Amino acid sequence: MDPEIAALAGTAGTTLVTLLTTEAWQRARDGIASLWRRAEPDRAEGISAELDVTRTDLLAAQAGGDLESRDELGTEWQGRIRRLLVTHPEEAEALRTLINELQPLAPAVTSVSQHATASGHARVYQAGRDQNFNQR
Repeated sequence: MDPEIAALAGTAGTTLVTLLTTEAWQRARDGIASLWRRAEPDRAEGISAELDVTRTDLLAAQAGGDLESRDELGTEWQGRIRRLLVTHPEEAEALRTLINELQPLAPAVTSVSQHATASGHARVYQAGRDQNFNQR
């Protein structure tokens, strides 16, 4: 698998699913559907409808406190987008342009989850941002 295509699809899937619960959801849906409309026109309406279902699922999950659904649905759309780019690599540049347009509309990520285990004489240092040491 082309790592650049995989990275682009990953960014697109995450950005898309993040935006589906914001004011910019229609722009995100229309932008992704337009990729399919150019590459596989017969599937474009179905993709648009599936994005609407994904949005409904995300809103329900969010209301119920289900934090895992966002990641699962992002991974699902990442796979769909990756498969589209593998069969239609000419759409990669259009997807990059769309992501660049959409990313400023995405809310900033504010939560960080870190897990570490130390044993014996080991030390674990974790930080969500800067970390300074003054150890002697």
